[in-house]
Amino acid sequence: MVKITEKLLLEKGSPKTNKLEQIKTLNLSLLGLKPRDLPVGLLSRLRSLERWDLSGNRLDELPKNLELPALCYLDLSDNQMEDVTTLESLSSLEELKMEDNLYITVSDNYKLMVLLPNLRIHNGKDVSTNANHLRFVYSENLRTRIIAVWEKSFSLPDPITAEKLSALEKIFVKTARQQVKYGPNSVSDFTKWRVEIIAKEYLRSLTEPKEEPESKGSPDTKENCAVSMPTKRKQPVLVDTSISLTPRKKPRSDLPVSPVEARPRKSCLSRRLQTPTQTGAVRMSPRKTSRPPSTPTRGPARAEAPRRGPEVRQAKEDDGAGIKQRSRTELQRDADLLSSLKSCSKTQPVCLKPLHVLQCHSKQDSSEDFSTQLWACAFQPLPDYTGAGGGSRLVATCGGDSLCVIDCETGMVMKKYKVPGEEFFSLSWSTVLMSRGGGASAQHCSILAAGGKRGLVKLIHPRNNVAYGEFRASRKALSVLRFNHHQGNFLFTGSYDKKIVLWDIGGVDSQYNYKVVQLLVLEISTTPLHICLPPTSPSSHLLTACEDGLHCYNTLLGTNNTTKRTEEMEITFPIYKKEDKYHDFHTIDGLSFLTDDIVASKNYMHCSIYLWSWSRTKAQRPDRKDRTVCAVVLAELQWANTEIPYLALNTCPGQAYVVCGDDKGRLWTYHVSSLHTNSLHTGKPILPTEVLEWPTPVSKDQGQVEGPSINSVAMDPELHFLVALSDKNMVIVWKREASS
Repeated sequence: MVKITEKLLLEKGSPKTNKLEQIKTLNLSLLGLKPRDLPVGLLSRLRSLERWDLSGNRLDELPKNLELPALCYLDLSDNQMEDVTTLESLSSLEELKMEDNLYITVSDNYKLMVLLPNLRIHNGKDVSTNANHLRFVYSENLRTRIIAVWEKSFSLPDPITAEKLSALEKIFVKTARQQVKYGPNSVSDFTKWRVEIIAKEYLRSLTEPKEEPESKGSPDTKENCAVSMPTKRKQPVLVDTSISLTPRKKPRSDLPVSPVEARPRKSCLSRRLQTPTQTGAVRMSPRKTSRPPSTPTRGPARAEAPRRGPEVRQAKEDDGAGIKQRSRTELQRDADLLSSLKSCSKTQPVCLKPLHVLQCHSKQDSSEDFSTQLWACAFQPLPDYTGAGGGSRLVATCGGDSLCVIDCETGMVMKKYKVPGEEFFSLSWSTVLMSRGGGASAQHCSILAAGGKRGLVKLIHPRNNVAYGEFRASRKALSVLRFNHHQGNFLFTGSYDKKIVLWDIGGVDSQYNYKVVQLLVLEISTTPLHICLPPTSPSSHLLTACEDGLHCYNTLLGTNNTTKRTEEMEITFPIYKKEDKYHDFHTIDGLSFLTDDIVASKNYMHCSIYLWSWSRTKAQRPDRKDRTVCAVVLAELQWANTEIPYLALNTCPGQAYVVCGDDKGRLWTYHVSSLHTNSLHTGKPILPTEVLEWPTPVSKDQGQVEGPSINSVAMDPELHFLVALSDKNMVIVWKREASS
């Protein structure tokens, strides 16, 4: 037996250092260690420890309250483990080895999956979907049965005393363990253990103080928004009711995915690039053309209706007293914006120049295809777990029946996936664990999920050139996909059947076996267009931009909430008060977080982009009747005057940028750190930092291609590249120029 000392830990750890806090890997195998030989205080100094080998010892448990916040890999094989509950404090653990522990049962393995919320690989096998089934679906079924036992035979004592409550808990837990039967007999020990925990939680929830009834509105709510959302929206009277914003879908039998095209290709239009107009300090006011919009969309655009111009929006600014003395709300808004801007990174505006224009989504690879619409793009996340770089130059784009992965530097299409009969509307990147077997530790791999008209989600591993799976997420078209990057195997899908569903897609093994489990269904009122997960609470809140507004949902799993939920609240905006029978501003067709707190959003038909505070908006109490809260608006950014829907904005938090295209091929860019907040004092929207003009590519057959609608934009984290997708089958890549 060896005594664990600081000197020994420094010798056995790596990288070589003289500080325990810097050790990332530690090998304490084959030392004959017992639980009493592991000093909790000393080991808890290993704050950066990621991998720990304790194999070949004599451990029957681990010391309780061991705190290793960075530990993601633990090898406990060939020990004498009996009590697995002592591992509960290792909440960040992703991979665990427990082979050759003779006393470990199937029930113990199930307990581990519940106790360790991030466990994905157990004994070399991917268990993420089974684990999440136990954590949420299995537990929800047990909770339902436990509540039935309570309602049938129990009630709270009157009066409630600690002594009576303790006696009641013992009887209730004992009865629940006896009566609740669920799952196979081989895991009955796990079921009884889980029933006891859930029964205690349920009884505690009945006796905890309840929140006070919500008031119909708070002073903050009224201050920050002068109008509340009406309970029933007014319908435009001059709009053709046969026109909607949803796509027209025709039944089509499922067709197999075509073989992946692996050979890099380059498909560019020739370009004659005109010198962009320097518009950094110029107020851009695009005039609406007299012709109806000809831009093809997922569904027909709304019928043309008279609308207010910018001069009408500002007509009531000169209200006498309002000019002389600004309200407390406006002064507070200025202070909030200035404070929030300080949280943005101290970066400088960038200079972007057009680099490539590609037609890589053409039907039959035809250069004459200017009708295929491109809908979504996203950069591959930078590798988090390797030292490799270059991931940020790869962007995925989708539109028509294909999905492409493009190298922005070279303009080469590195991978292309075609699905005959499909029309892709959305995609999302994530990182999952790939188990390799044979004793090798799991590795992280970047995957893509894409979906569209057919309601199927395609799962793709671009690096290995494999479209490895698919599953049906809806019987109707999928409008949006979004991974939870704090838990990479959790995927949200939004569809035209007015539902958002949370799926656990698990990881994969070396043979690309995988399993998908449905965890949560959110019932919404209309088609979701965008999904955002707040950076500070991605597992408990979800914001969805819809055709009828912006809605917030509680997505926390493992609570007393059911797996089918309705909205928690709706977030309204000041522009709503200007709605009339000709103007409906509720459609939110742009939504993205700029910082952990600042949100950028765009209301269709509104000539501005709102910047608003998520934390202050969420802190308000929703109206008790219609569950609405008013967004705490920090600023308005001036944008184009257009009635074309689905022109999505995006943000680059690392460089403090907001970018949104318009219906003439231009990109409106806002470097938030350097915005002139003096505009707030005039009540006018803040001008863009720069408006990037359409680069006017030249087609052999059509000559100069006029500026199309920019449906989507994406930026890599360091803003070396900006990619814009058009409704005329063109991917435009802009590159950052080095500052002189």
